[in-house]
Amino acid sequence: MGGIPDLAEVEAMDAADPLRALRDRFVLPEGVIYLDGNSLGAASHAAFDELRKAAAEEWAHDLIRAWNKDGWFDMPVELGDQLGRLIGAAPGQTVVCDTTSINIYKVLHAAMAMRPDRTVIVAEGDSFPTDIYMAEGVASTGKNTVLRLAGVDAPTIEELIDERVAVVLVNHVNYKSGELRDMAALTRMAHDAGALIVWDLCHSAGAMPVELDRASADFAVGCTYKYLNGGPGSPAFIYAAERHLADVRQPLSGWWSHARPFAFEQAYAPGTGIRRFLCGTQPVLSMRTLKGALDIWNGVDLATVRRKSIALADLFIELVEVRCGGYDLTLESTRDSAKRGSQISFIHQHGYQIMRALIERGVIGDFRAPSTMRFGFTPLYVGYRDVWNAVEVLEDILRTGVWREARFAVKTTVT
Repeated sequence: MGGIPDLAEVEAMDAADPLRALRDRFVLPEGVIYLDGNSLGAASHAAFDELRKAAAEEWAHDLIRAWNKDGWFDMPVELGDQLGRLIGAAPGQTVVCDTTSINIYKVLHAAMAMRPDRTVIVAEGDSFPTDIYMAEGVASTGKNTVLRLAGVDAPTIEELIDERVAVVLVNHVNYKSGELRDMAALTRMAHDAGALIVWDLCHSAGAMPVELDRASADFAVGCTYKYLNGGPGSPAFIYAAERHLADVRQPLSGWWSHARPFAFEQAYAPGTGIRRFLCGTQPVLSMRTLKGALDIWNGVDLATVRRKSIALADLFIELVEVRCGGYDLTLESTRDSAKRGSQISFIHQHGYQIMRALIERGVIGDFRAPSTMRFGFTPLYVGYRDVWNAVEVLEDILRTGVWREARFAVKTTVT
């Protein structure tokens, strides 16, 4: 295929796509091109089926008996093992629970306690804000604990790692630019300095192969409502390497992490294994919805997902730059597909208005201040023709200048 592909070539790419049949498992509105799965994944028929079963059958008929009869109590660990396959974690090291923010707090505290002679937390200045906020919170609880930020205290995160660092908190994929970090190399560097490392997988879990065990990662956290399609606010997850589980302690010692929760003992005694990262009662209906979403991944090859992700994003860049050149769009993501996740970001001075105009036309991406337009490519349900059509709409909006209409400048709460 030489030069920019034509429509026939794009349709041929869809016809040859080994993941094409998976699209039918999702509930996608007619006339919508959904390029925001990096923020909220699409709904699936399987997720709805599990939700109906949990609510209309188990809750309605089994009532409190469902905690035993329907396995509600063990879902965090069972789903953790199911999810663990997608992040390169052997069984027993992943648990589904709480939110990403809460889980960051847990693992940072746990890591600091494992390095009591060290007082520094390292994070990224351009991280998703919740990572920085939670790191600030953890630092505020420790005597003389210091938070160092890449881009603030030094140009790169590597320059901040020394013998005083207890833990490094880092995003596998940057939420704004889509930059992909080398997990194995940075983990090795942290360990060489005697530090522990926590990987935030919010923008990589479900979008590409992740190899936590192979990289010798210490901890990882992530959400399940982006590329894993677990639904809005679906529970997050924690990974802790098996070598740490016997001794690690986290600060939110709720009763679900107790060794004997139904003994109702006055003193806390941590449970064994990954269960010790649990806290309180987990949201059963959301858990069961997530189970349906994760079931879709049975038999899906993540290497195939990654190849399609790269192809979709490369096609998008090529089409945008050929058709939309001259409209002051600047590519924020790297062109090197090996160094980015499954999203493409373009910068425009009026990116907010342009994105609002796109959404009105049925092309849904999102905006991140001050000027980033993000487009996510979820290989399970986004096709090559979707990319072609999305760029056609973008070109028309830029050419006609319709985005300048006043209604597109009205700020919404969620962008």
